[in-house]
Parts: sequence; structure tokens; C-alpha cells
Amino acid sequence: MAATAVSATMFAGAANAADELTLQLKWVTQGQFAGYYVAADKGFYEEEGLDVTIKPGGPDIAPPQVIAGGGADVIVDWMPSALASREKGVPLVNIAQPFQKSGMMLTCRKDTGITSPEDFRGKTLGVWFFGNEYPFLSWMSQLGIPTDGSDNGVTVLKQGFNVDPLLQKQADCISTMTYNEYWQVIDAGIPADELVVFKYEDQGVATLEDGLYVVESSLEDPAMVDKLARFVRASMKGWSYAAENPEEAADIVLENDATGAQTEKHQVRMVGEINKLVAGSDGKLDMEAYNRTVDTLLAGGSDPVITKKPEGATSTAVSDKL
Repeated sequence: MAATAVSATMFAGAANAADELTLQLKWVTQGQFAGYYVAADKGFYEEEGLDVTIKPGGPDIAPPQVIAGGGADVIVDWMPSALASREKGVPLVNIAQPFQKSGMMLTCRKDTGITSPEDFRGKTLGVWFFGNEYPFLSWMSQLGIPTDGSDNGVTVLKQGFNVDPLLQKQADCISTMTYNEYWQVIDAGIPADELVVFKYEDQGVATLEDGLYVVESSLEDPAMVDKLARFVRASMKGWSYAAENPEEAADIVLENDATGAQTEKHQVRMVGEINKLVAGSDGKLDMEAYNRTVDTLLAGGSDPVITKKPEGATSTAVSDKL
């Protein structure tokens, strides 16, 4: 009898095996991705019949290349990178948009005399590359400021993923996120009143950041669309939980950080700032924000991020099921 019961249990378990899905993050394990780690930790994915593998990113990992090579089912990417990748042949489609606002900004030392974007001329600005440079280049183009190092333009310093160029005065301004590098500068000893920040949101050149993308072929399979809808629903539940329990969410992130590089103080602060960017999101893409992003990227002058309005770059196939 006992053996029969075990066999039946095993059979039931096999029949209800969770659907596997792999998520590739844009960057390392940190509060930026708290919603996904919380959804996994709290069993929200499991409740939706999913077995989700979360793969951290890093400086040498380009999510569009990972998904193009079959290494993930869904990726977190910024829209400028995703649309540029799409134009180059990787058929990425935005299926959900947890982040409603951009956290990107330029942080400058006040002693450089910079008080407005016009003061950037003749200065050295630190910029991230690997797809993160697109919003910056578009902004400079709209301002009519060359990025060729000329006296009337700016010198672009290819910034590593740290704040050293500002601390060591190699750059007058550097790229920072509201939830990460800005606080690294402050923690390194430069107080907020000695800094000037220019948020992309305030400059009218904000582009959508952490969205969820799949390749087109995924949306041709009804079973996959259903799986993705369950994934997005559970993920947004994770984001809601993180908003209500930021300290617990930060602890969950820390538990998943295999490198041990993150600190509790920084992660609690990061989750708090990230929650501001996700606030009010139901996971659905706001087409007005999408069109603004596209217009910003097209306004790149002689070197636009994308050369024409994308077609088929977004889909409501998944969000319609939420």
C-alpha cells in the first residue's frame, strides 16, 4: 500500500512538473532586480507553476546576445539597447515594462563650475558603453554638443562600472543611477551639496529602462505566451511585495548574491530608490513612454541610435493575459 501511495505521489509530481523558464538579468545581483528574487523566494513563481532560473549579468554579459544564442527565455534590458539590437537583427520584443521611470543621470562635481547642460562644453564626461551610451549620445545630439573632444564639445571618457573617474578628477561628470553609483560617490566622501545632478527624466530625454524582452518566435507559441504571462504576473507580485517590504527584499537579494560584494546598507537604499521607478506599474508598457523613447533615440542627428521607427518591437500578447 505504502509503495503504491509513493508511486502515486511521484506520478502526481511528474504530471504537475513546473514549467522551466530562464531569466537573464542586465547586471549583477542587486536591488535593481529585487522583484524577481522576491518572487522566487516567496514562492510566487511556484504558485504559477513555474521553475524560474535567474542568471545574474555582469560587465561581459550582453543580454541580447544571451537570448539570441538560446541562453535565456526572457531578458531584462534597457529599451535603447533592445531597439538598437533589434535594428541590428536580434528580433527582441518588449512584453512587459516594470520600470516606469528612468534612474539615469549625470553627476558632476560642483567645483567644476557646471550649473547647466550648456556648461558641459569643454568638459570630460564619463559614459557607460555596451548599449548604455545611447541615451547620452542622443541627449548631446539634441543639445547640439559634439562628442568629439573639441573645445566646443565634450570629451567622452569610457567609464568603467565604478565612480573612480569622479573621485580621481579624471572626469568632471560621470554616469550614475539614482539607486546605485550616486550613493557610491556619497559613500566615498563627496557630500551631496558638493555635487550637481542632471536627471535624464528632468532633461526630457529619459528612455525606458528595465523592461522584459523575448524573441519574436516565443510569441508564436501559445503555450509559451501563457508561461510568460504567468511569469510577468508573479514578477509584478514580487515587485509589489518589495515595495511594501523593502528591507526584507534587500535581505533576499543579499541571500542570492553569490559574490558577497553587496552590503545591507547599500541594498536597502537601492531597493528604496528602485521602488520609486517601479511605483504605479502594472507591468504593462505605456505606449506614450515608448513613443517618447523612440523619438529620443531617433533624434541622434548624424549618429542616431536607431535609423527608423521600429515595427513589431512591442507586443501586448502577454500583458493581455495578465
